[in-house]
Amino acid sequence: MKKVILITDSTASLSPQQTQQYGIATVPLIVIWGAETYEDSVTITPSEFYAKLQTAKVMPSTSQPSAGTFQQAFEKLLEQDYDILGMFISSKLSGTMQSAIQARDLLTHGKEKITLFDSESTTVAMALQVLTVARAAEAGESLPSCLKIAEAARAQSGVYFVVDTLEFLHRGGRIGGAARFFGTALNMKPILTIREGKIEAQERIRTKGKALDRLIELVGEQTRGKSGIHLVAAHSNTEAEALAVLRRASAQTSPVESFSANLSPVIGTHTGPGTVALAYLHGF
Repeated sequence: MKKVILITDSTASLSPQQTQQYGIATVPLIVIWGAETYEDSVTITPSEFYAKLQTAKVMPSTSQPSAGTFQQAFEKLLEQDYDILGMFISSKLSGTMQSAIQARDLLTHGKEKITLFDSESTTVAMALQVLTVARAAEAGESLPSCLKIAEAARAQSGVYFVVDTLEFLHRGGRIGGAARFFGTALNMKPILTIREGKIEAQERIRTKGKALDRLIELVGEQTRGKSGIHLVAAHSNTEAEALAVLRRASAQTSPVESFSANLSPVIGTHTGPGTVALAYLHGF
């Protein structure tokens, strides 16, 4: 049986240790900042990005990887005789999935060995999906089996996040169902989620501290009575807040796995600094 390898994109915010441990290939999205172009988390790190953002007069924008970039990545993996499962950011948030489809179609051989999967999510909720499938692949599961596991992980995972302002999501055109919160008073903090692949409004809370409390409650509601819980807290330049949220959420849910992550520069471009996210997965 041929070995399955996972390929994802940089918005998953997986650490180098995680990608190395499970052999996960990652294609970076692009940050465009004035005349400069950066590969997400490759040629600009999260810490560099947020430091630059503090004094920037021009705001960054983002772009999906090119079909050519994906084609090169696929060809490299095919040369190693892998079956490939690509798991990418929601197609309703980015053109990344479309670039991957175009790249597969451009291949002259091996395209039948590539399956592409829309996570209908992004960032650390997608990371939990990818890690779950990568572990199955490492254990020797076939490509059809890994695809079924991916579908289950997608159905059994989610993410809630608190942003300091909706301005960045609005500017990048990713505000979606959260638009009704736009213009919220400065002391109101929006809690958002990703539902059916789109960013949607959850609720508004008067202070950030209370919003973070509610973040923990929401994840608790989604995981109550469930087994095999995994948690990830992620942040854009607010590590202390994210770690505190993760500690409190872990105390309530007793996860089998928990870790924290930096939101990648591409995600930070759209959420802005001060964002805290809490993602969950259960049943694995």
